[in-house]
Amino acid sequence: MPTATLLSFALLPALLAAPLAPSIALPGGPPVGMDYLAFDPGTGRIWVPAGNTGNVDVVDTATGQVTPLGGFPTKPSPRPGRPKMGPSSATIADGTAWIGNRGDSRLCSFDARTLTKGDCVQLPSMPDGLAYVARTRELWVTTPRDQTITIVDLAGQKRAAPQAIKLDGEPEGLAVDGARGLFYTNLEDKDQTLAIDVKTRRVVARYSPGCGADGPRGLAWSGVDRLLFVACTHGAVVLDVAHDGKPVGRLETGGGVDNLDYCAATRFLYVASGSDGKLTLAHVAAGGGLKVVATVATAKGARTAVVDGRGTAYLPDSMGGRLIVVQPPAP
Repeated sequence: MPTATLLSFALLPALLAAPLAPSIALPGGPPVGMDYLAFDPGTGRIWVPAGNTGNVDVVDTATGQVTPLGGFPTKPSPRPGRPKMGPSSATIADGTAWIGNRGDSRLCSFDARTLTKGDCVQLPSMPDGLAYVARTRELWVTTPRDQTITIVDLAGQKRAAPQAIKLDGEPEGLAVDGARGLFYTNLEDKDQTLAIDVKTRRVVARYSPGCGADGPRGLAWSGVDRLLFVACTHGAVVLDVAHDGKPVGRLETGGGVDNLDYCAATRFLYVASGSDGKLTLAHVAAGGGLKVVATVATAKGARTAVVDGRGTAYLPDSMGGRLIVVQPPAP
């Protein structure tokens, strides 16, 4: 059984002009290399692949308890001075947490409640982000080094070899429209956003978010509004995919934005600037327009956010070895 470590933290009663937000320290650091996190609404836990530590840290959002799951392989980064590469992405699939590991290019499963380890799948290329597509019972993984989306079938009794969709650029970010069976990803090197039919596995639409030479990064999906939120390196763009991907909202922030998240319950979009060390919260109007409601000081390098069911945001501060915790403003 994994060993649980209880780490105390205080949540903000409201958004205040403070130099640092409350945080949850993670074992094995600092630093703790973090990228894609996943919130599991079924358990109230956040799964935190913790890169160089060889851990996946499972955080109970109700208590702040951190349970490290160790033993993941790591390997040196190809970039000098960077921490080792290891587990880096997570998604939840019907009560199972799947973890992508850059250390050995495998996906491994865990029971989302008991945290018991299940089977693993070897990929032909290093995984970046991953998402569960419930309609087809598949894991869709961005594998940018091969300019592909790698697909793992979870429906069969015997695990089939992963398959790939070849793209004409490097996929970055991902979102799923489960109701219509569409998978979205960006081509970072072409400043495009793609819609892929999960049944035919064909690109059915291309949008131009207008992020510029640095290209688009992360994605988030609104659901019933059919709004697609695209992270640019200096903010975010809202695309109305019900009307040919027309840009209907734009937010300018400081630089270093990577991934973003959206809370349907509050209609808040969360955009983190790693260069400025600030998190911007914007209210999303019915038509997709954005209005900034708060800006919170976080930490330099905190460039992504994941939101729980209450609208509380968790930002990876890799150099500080912690998660920064930001509650939404009172209604």
